[in-house]
Amino acid sequence: MNKKEARQIIQAELESYRAKPYSELVKMIDAEPVTGEVTGPSGKLYQIEIQAFWDGKPNGDIRVMGCIDDGGWRAVHPLTDDFIKSPSNNFVGE
Repeated sequence: MNKKEARQIIQAELESYRAKPYSELVKMIDAEPVTGEVTGPSGKLYQIEIQAFWDGKPNGDIRVMGCIDDGGWRAVHPLTDDFIKSPSNNFVGE
């Protein structure tokens, strides 16, 4: 797997979730992960998964995590990226 290409893809996928308000991200918690396939600039097919969960206690910060793999051995240990959003709609740790 081309790690640079995969990282760019998962970061781009997470951008749309970063733009969502906290109230919308809350709805993703305990829901099925969002999954899909994306073809990278190289023509390689990647599987992605986006999931949200409480980062500590309920009604606190939300962590949104994206995973990406190319179906090879990386499927066992996908490349990940994430962000944390607070109830005040600020990003934590950035």
